[in-house]
Amino acid sequence: MLDGKNIIGYNRSKRGSHTFKTFNPILNIENKTQFYEASAEEIEEALTLAQQASTFYADTSYSHRANFLNAIADAIMALDQDLIELYCSETGLPEGRAKGERSRTVNQLRMFARMLEEGSFVEASIDTAQPDRQPSPKVDLRKIMIPLGPIAVFGASNFPLAYSSAGGDTASALAAGCPVIVKGHPMHAGTGSLVSSAIVKAAKETSMPEGVFSHLNSSGHKVGEALLKSPHLKAVGFTGSISGGRALFDLAAKRKEPIPVFAEMGSVNPVVLLPEILRSSSEEWAKTVAQSVTLGSGQFCTNPGILMGIKNPDLDHFAEILAREINQVSPASMLHPVIAEKYDTGRANMQQQKGTTFVAGATEKSIPNAGRPVILKVSAAEFRENPKLHQEVFGPFSLLVECLNIEDLERSVALLEGQLTASVIGTNEELRGYDRLLKIAEGKVGRLIFNGVPTGVEVCASMHHGGPYPSTTDSRFTAVGDDAIKRWLRPVCYQNCPDELLPAALKNNNPLNLLRRIDGKLTSTKL
Repeated sequence: MLDGKNIIGYNRSKRGSHTFKTFNPILNIENKTQFYEASAEEIEEALTLAQQASTFYADTSYSHRANFLNAIADAIMALDQDLIELYCSETGLPEGRAKGERSRTVNQLRMFARMLEEGSFVEASIDTAQPDRQPSPKVDLRKIMIPLGPIAVFGASNFPLAYSSAGGDTASALAAGCPVIVKGHPMHAGTGSLVSSAIVKAAKETSMPEGVFSHLNSSGHKVGEALLKSPHLKAVGFTGSISGGRALFDLAAKRKEPIPVFAEMGSVNPVVLLPEILRSSSEEWAKTVAQSVTLGSGQFCTNPGILMGIKNPDLDHFAEILAREINQVSPASMLHPVIAEKYDTGRANMQQQKGTTFVAGATEKSIPNAGRPVILKVSAAEFRENPKLHQEVFGPFSLLVECLNIEDLERSVALLEGQLTASVIGTNEELRGYDRLLKIAEGKVGRLIFNGVPTGVEVCASMHHGGPYPSTTDSRFTAVGDDAIKRWLRPVCYQNCPDELLPAALKNNNPLNLLRRIDGKLTSTKL
């Protein structure tokens, strides 16, 4: 039952005076529940509880944490249709998308539970003592990754489940041994609150300390700023705009104790179409690209916002088929009127830029808050001269950049800012002839895709969902997959520590049966 309250540890609270409601973009009306924005007192209480829980939670066994994550997954599934219906009412997204995102959320939790049971994420390393070494003895050194402490997670507008209350940031931070305070996204406050109630239920069932998780309602910037300023907070996970992520990053850097902000921000995810493959498969790829551009009304961080190719009749044919496919797509509702309005503004701004011409797109909204798919075209020379054309338009929009030759294409790719992905579409033979282009693209992205579109992010150990600035604030880390846990850990080295005082992962008899690096070799043997 939704009550609009904040979740502070194991309690529900509504001490703040400011309230707000979520919005149903399909019905074009506000939803009924009134949410209470967290007060300064409630924010401080959540932070204090998280700090108090931090030491105990960091010392819980990996198996205990795994049970907690699996219990969260079970509790989310137990919400059943109530969660799905609430999700749809706050986003305008279809039931199939809601169920798919719920599966991804639950699977992420179970993935991190398996990681905990396996244990190698702590990267245990031991260099044994050599007291007789000449000219100087070698001490015993043992290193392990330990949790940072309380983490703030900022819910994302476009993924109310997979990147929000129990999403990848929360799941990986809890797996690392860090308490989490979620600043819920105001556009899906009810979905976040319902999921958060499942997390608290699981925490109680598995005897986790109060404060291991809290959920704060927020309609603006005040709650986030207050979290960032607290000395209790040790890191931030954020998914959203460049302006929002950069504001948090700057605020964190100005603290007396600066802390890391792992922000996933803007990306246009360029798709490069090579000539030979368009000669034989332009229709196939035009259909594929059209589906990717319009998927979920373009509200994905991997939406292909820029298409690039070398001008010739085959690229013209590709553009004709792409236009036909785009024009057949019925505009779908976007997540919120504010997002739809920003999309319309961004799309219109692009159309006003010098040299852009209209290729395809709906001319009128068929339903409220619809995102009208639009494709524009521009020459590479105009593209390179105008940085505004390089920016993301969040929604079903893409810009086709026509290059004169391979050198023109390489120069255009080289001018792009950091991206989450880049795709190169070509035959195997011609791909081998574009090694310089591939190296340029590699330097711009976290994931280089061959003969595929960027939408679709597999949650697994080999996925990297990050990239050079401004796609993220730190290109060394991923927001998706096993390695997402590394954001919330730091190394500690123990020198000549008595065995009985060492963490279990570093003890001589290897009680956790971990694969450890001992004197440079990976082994699970005991010392």
